[in-house]
Amino acid sequence: MGEISGNENWPMTVSEKIFSKATGNPVKAGDFVLANVDLAMVHDITGPLAVKGFYEIMNGKEEKKVWNPKKIVIVFDHQVPADSINATANHIMLREFADEQEILNYDVYEGVCHQVLPEKGHVLPGDLIVGSDSHTCAYGALGAFSTGIGSTDMAAVFATGKLWFRVPHTFHFEVEGTLPRRVYSKDLILYLIGDVGVEGARYMAAEFAGSTIRSLSIPERMTISNMAIEMGGKAGIIEADEVTAAYLKERILYYEFDPYWKSDENAEYAAFRHYDISDLEPQVACPHNVDNVKPVTDVEGTKIDQIFMGSCTNGRFEDIKIMVDIIGDEPIAKDVRLIVVPASRTEYMKLLRAGYIEKLMNAGAIVESPCCGPCMGGSFGLLGAGEVGLATSNRNFRGREGSAESFVYLSSPATAGASALTGEITDPRTV
Repeated sequence: MGEISGNENWPMTVSEKIFSKATGNPVKAGDFVLANVDLAMVHDITGPLAVKGFYEIMNGKEEKKVWNPKKIVIVFDHQVPADSINATANHIMLREFADEQEILNYDVYEGVCHQVLPEKGHVLPGDLIVGSDSHTCAYGALGAFSTGIGSTDMAAVFATGKLWFRVPHTFHFEVEGTLPRRVYSKDLILYLIGDVGVEGARYMAAEFAGSTIRSLSIPERMTISNMAIEMGGKAGIIEADEVTAAYLKERILYYEFDPYWKSDENAEYAAFRHYDISDLEPQVACPHNVDNVKPVTDVEGTKIDQIFMGSCTNGRFEDIKIMVDIIGDEPIAKDVRLIVVPASRTEYMKLLRAGYIEKLMNAGAIVESPCCGPCMGGSFGLLGAGEVGLATSNRNFRGREGSAESFVYLSSPATAGASALTGEITDPRTV
């Protein structure tokens, strides 16, 4: 696998190991490197500019081919089905590019890119992955170093397969304790973001470890890695272990677990924080910043107009099941719109077979086909001026889900489920 042993050079973080592999030489945090990319991803919003930039780079060359079509994936997820003439033009352009370059293109609404790539077996521990979307850090849940880049940077990756990086220092989060009843990984990551702030891990690899993290499933870990960018992180990485191996063996033929992809015992960290979350309460991020985090008891009773259950943060089967179990056979509150968007076609079908979609529809919810949906103010479910939304997604910036005069709160699926019953932000432990 081209591994470079930290023990033969110096103790390395897992991020330093990945960049050492990607460059072919041992590197340290702070080094500037030209690294080989293992996988590149674009979606229907960011892809067109990357394609345009690629052709500009290749102008004058006889053969205008990407460096390796097998290492590029396109996913349609932000504006699907197409909600405007401009969106249809983008889709047509990307389909033609994928056909011409023989690139894998998930253009039939397979789901949100950050769910589709891991579940389809495109992500491996030790990989260096770039995506033209800020929440590409989600793949760190599988022990990869994955990070978001701009579309023009992606054009360079398409052409060369390489990109310049400053190897990031690591902010190590050691988390111990058992999550209390109806407190989930979303509450944990919101708490950490609130503690360190929106720039607390700026251009660092946020490394999540400890007994709490090891006890989490891959879907729960994906929620945590996904939101590392909200504390300024360049990546959000979790050590690959037997849980990772079991997930990958279901998806990748002949996969063999490699224990190398973890930080060495005496690796050097730029920052280190220890947490005991045994008494953690459900958390809510309040408008208009993700680090404006408060215990749910501080914002209980806030009236809401809409709940969005979904996104690459909390749109998986396990997340939606939490909401369904809380709602039970009760109807959602009058005057509350509940929009549920599974993160992928696979997750949608699991929910369908379990009978959960029927339960949600009977309760008064709207269940949409897999896509990003309201998370980025997309094709449906926008908030109007003065309206208040509660979302299980990852950002609550002003205007993120519609009007710049609306208000978005972020929570776990449990808090969203409890709030759907009451029409106001509600502590899920009380339902």
